Amino acid sequence: MNTKIQTQNLGYPRIGKNRELKTALEFFWNGKFDKEKLLTTGHTIKSANWAFQISKNIDLIPSNDFTYYDHVLDHIFMFGAIPDRFKVLSIKSNLSLYFSMARGFQTSTGESIPAMEMTKWFNTNYHYIVPEISSETKFILNSSKPVEEFQEAKEYQIITKPVLIGPVSFLSLSKTGEEGFSPLDKLRELLPLYQQLFEDLYDLGVEWIQLDEPYLSMDLTLKLKDSYESSFQFFARLPKCPKILLTSYFGDLSFNSELLRTIPFDGLHLDLINTTDIEKLLSSLPSNLALSLGLIDGRSIWCSDLFFKAELAREIIDRYSPSQVIISPSCSLLHIPQDIEMENNIPLEIRSWMAFAEQKLEEINSLQIFLKNPGCCPSLFNQNKERLYSRSSYIKNHKTTNTKNIPVVYHRSPYAVRKFKQQKNLNLPFFPTTTIGSFPQTKEVRKNRLKYLKGEINREAYEDFIKQEIKKTIQFQEEIDLDVLVHGEFERSDMVQYFAEQLDGFTFTQNGWVHSYGSRYVRPPIIYGDINRQTPITIEWATYSQSLTKKPVKGMLTGPVTILQWSFVRNDIPKSEVCRQIALSIQDEVLDLEAAGIKIIQIDEPAFRESLPLQKNKWSNHLKWAVDCFQIASGCVDDGTQIHTHMCYSDFNDIIESIAAMDADVISIEASRSKMELLEAFKYYEYPNEIGPGVYDIHSPSIPDEKTIEELIKKALEFIPAERLWINPDCGFKTREWMEVKLALKAMVAATKKLREIHDTKNL
Repeated sequence: MNTKIQTQNLGYPRIGKNRELKTALEFFWNGKFDKEKLLTTGHTIKSANWAFQISKNIDLIPSNDFTYYDHVLDHIFMFGAIPDRFKVLSIKSNLSLYFSMARGFQTSTGESIPAMEMTKWFNTNYHYIVPEISSETKFILNSSKPVEEFQEAKEYQIITKPVLIGPVSFLSLSKTGEEGFSPLDKLRELLPLYQQLFEDLYDLGVEWIQLDEPYLSMDLTLKLKDSYESSFQFFARLPKCPKILLTSYFGDLSFNSELLRTIPFDGLHLDLINTTDIEKLLSSLPSNLALSLGLIDGRSIWCSDLFFKAELAREIIDRYSPSQVIISPSCSLLHIPQDIEMENNIPLEIRSWMAFAEQKLEEINSLQIFLKNPGCCPSLFNQNKERLYSRSSYIKNHKTTNTKNIPVVYHRSPYAVRKFKQQKNLNLPFFPTTTIGSFPQTKEVRKNRLKYLKGEINREAYEDFIKQEIKKTIQFQEEIDLDVLVHGEFERSDMVQYFAEQLDGFTFTQNGWVHSYGSRYVRPPIIYGDINRQTPITIEWATYSQSLTKKPVKGMLTGPVTILQWSFVRNDIPKSEVCRQIALSIQDEVLDLEAAGIKIIQIDEPAFRESLPLQKNKWSNHLKWAVDCFQIASGCVDDGTQIHTHMCYSDFNDIIESIAAMDADVISIEASRSKMELLEAFKYYEYPNEIGPGVYDIHSPSIPDEKTIEELIKKALEFIPAERLWINPDCGFKTREWMEVKLALKAMVAATKKLREIHDTKNL
């Protein structure tokens, strides 16, 4: 019988230490790599990940945590939940079908088949593909990826722990277009596929399965509770099944402790980073469970306080036995970069405070050694103590003046008054057309930026190049007759990092890539100190762009909540205080843009919805400071200055009042993939301001034609009055090609003008 304290990992970065997967995917999509080269790259990444975890003495190493696009899409494909519109591809390779579901495709006749909808994975910046489940969905075991990856690791004599999304969470993550039907109604049909998988894994010698049920950390409806009870009863009756580690994260399981009293599984993972009442949770659990203690924060890049973590673990161990305890990160490590040792530009003292995925596993290993024998103090413990002291001293000695707790000052008139003044200033037609901000970051743009960063061209030459790109972009927008223009953001590598680089209190990685979706990765800035804006950030580019045209050009800013959410945030003060510091800096920029004659200012908040805690009882306070911070940034302008904001895919129904409280004059949202279903929230609430639902899915290589866009605009008019409807794409064009953008925008303008004429005729 095993009496030692075990360790485990819940998931590992899957992009490769040097983003090898990105290169392989994009080469494959462009026809430069064949299938075998892509699969070989994936195999190399997986084997390297397993080998490293072995080297850190991790006992339960995950498999099936790797994906070529998205782990939810993997499950969609595995369970055969393939929407009918993709069945035309069934004669082609599974890989082509898989990627077409994620990216969309065009048939041989030129018909554009839209990709599956994409949205954020709980309150993270990771995007997942949304399953589409109807009453007609027929589940079949379409692939055996978990089995294949277990066998792949076994070839290296590594016995892994396959990771699967649990059936209740998989169905809860899904969408349906049928009234009166819930994807959870298909639970009974889905469970036998889990049984088949579990039996196959059992026969191969799998000891543990990690069954991820993140919905267990959320507010559960009666239907969800019934679904969990049904699934628990089903799994309890399985004749052949490995041990199951029920896993939830990002939230507090103690809210649903009653449901856990009779769970039939062998182990339970506790996210102790987000648990507020550990005693309540522990007292509700069966005494024979193996407990995975999520002590190491899987979403933070800061070193853990190892002595504190060890003390907390010891208190739990004293109630159970060492053989029941597994030391673990709080969640998968896919949400943080892989290795801090790859970073040479971060100041050494600041870098010493950080721990990326590799270092998190070292912390777990050190905790195991210390807890097994407290008299043996691993060297990492003493280093950890020194690093924590260094950080505390640095922060204490580097306080700035921009941390005052100022009241929210919002002096703008009601929207109806502002609308009149803005229309007088802007003279826009019905259905104004615009874009969200960025235009394609071509190879030439990236090449010149790299040359400038390497010192191969001087600042003057680089800025001349950017001005030429802006000029061409303004001319193109005028040629196709867009109503409100943008400068294209060619000077920005990333919408958050660009601003962070010009604010005090941030530092940056060279290789700190984190998976966002598909081959899209981000390098979140790191907030380590107080935030201040010393000089204007966007004024030069905004005024230059406006000088090229008589049409209004939007000033483009990233909002305080998004800069906060898409950065790794210091954890020594409340997030609300950090966000307020950012908002004060953005306020300074907004006032400078207005003073420079910019009549429309867009303050993007795509992360506003995703930043919410999982439990709704924590929403009120969070939404209050989030709205306050947006108003600090935006509420300082005159009524005649039009404020826009942009938001990404989200379910807005339950926060619509807070979105309205932000009081942006125009809000644009991603809506094309959902075919405008997201607009229902704005209709039933009778949202008072103007809305620009996306009519072109920029995440797909498919190019919409005029008819497709016209149909989407007509659909939008079912929810939004014509006088308050804007026409725009879903998001920015940074990752697209100019050819795609030109064709799509010309179609968008043509469709808009056609409907504008119909509208004008009706109103004669």
